[in-house]
Amino acid sequence: MQKHLLGLEGVPREEIELILKTAFSFKEILSRPIPKVPTLRGKTIVNLFFEPSTRTRISFELAEKRLSADTVNFSASGSSVQKGETLRDTIRNIEAMKMDMVVIRHSAAGAPHFLTRCIDAAVINAGDGRHEHPTQALLDMMTLQERVGKLEGLKVAIVGDILHSRVARSNIYGLQTMGAEVAICGPKTLIPVEADQWGVEIFYNIDDAIRWADALNVLRIQLERQRTGLFPSLREYAAHFGVTRARLEAAQKDLIIMHPGPINRGIEIENDLADSEFSVILNQVTNGVAVRMAVLYLKSGVTETLE
Repeated sequence: MQKHLLGLEGVPREEIELILKTAFSFKEILSRPIPKVPTLRGKTIVNLFFEPSTRTRISFELAEKRLSADTVNFSASGSSVQKGETLRDTIRNIEAMKMDMVVIRHSAAGAPHFLTRCIDAAVINAGDGRHEHPTQALLDMMTLQERVGKLEGLKVAIVGDILHSRVARSNIYGLQTMGAEVAICGPKTLIPVEADQWGVEIFYNIDDAIRWADALNVLRIQLERQRTGLFPSLREYAAHFGVTRARLEAAQKDLIIMHPGPINRGIEIENDLADSEFSVILNQVTNGVAVRMAVLYLKSGVTETLE
């Protein structure tokens, strides 16, 4: 078991399987009347969020509380970062406070890797730039495994803004390691030039992707980047790449619909479909807490048996 979780690229299948198995155990604990265990009592975890976040930050905070850890929350706004303090100095000051683990989200790809050279604490990547978002991919894989029973041989198409997506990259690495087949789909302007080296199918037509896939992981169109003119308009994108019930019915397939959130309803996915029988989006949210509990537990160095 590696000390840190910086991404899923190169992570052995055995480690991913252990994380998922542990996550399922924690999900059972979360269903209890008192969904809390003393596993990380006495451990201190700092959540370093240099980018805005709702789902990921709250999910990690809840996971830490469910494990009885002491939690310190840091956000760049209102901190000494705004006064010019460097990431290295911020981290070294935090380490001087004797933290055991650090969960970091940062706009710069590689920031979690940099942290490992500055501190002794275990580092968990909660999303770094366009690089990776490993716990999101793990919860996606847990949700698929829960729904289908296996990942081996499953066909998963990742649809939308692949270019800017750290979720897509982590999913590709993790799913391929677990024996799934992966495809990506989107406008050519949102498919990275290096995508043909990823060992994935590439579709530029959403209907072709739907016919191919067992599951669709629909990514958010990053509205803040729309000003760069990567496609004509949101209306145009929805018409050509929006996932709708009509498209699923035309393909005569019962697909699994996933989305990492937040959803731009009516753009990348039809409003009704996001809440339909095909959707496992809320399951992803629930599984996110269990996966993050599993990662924190396994990376903490604690050997206590789960009860």
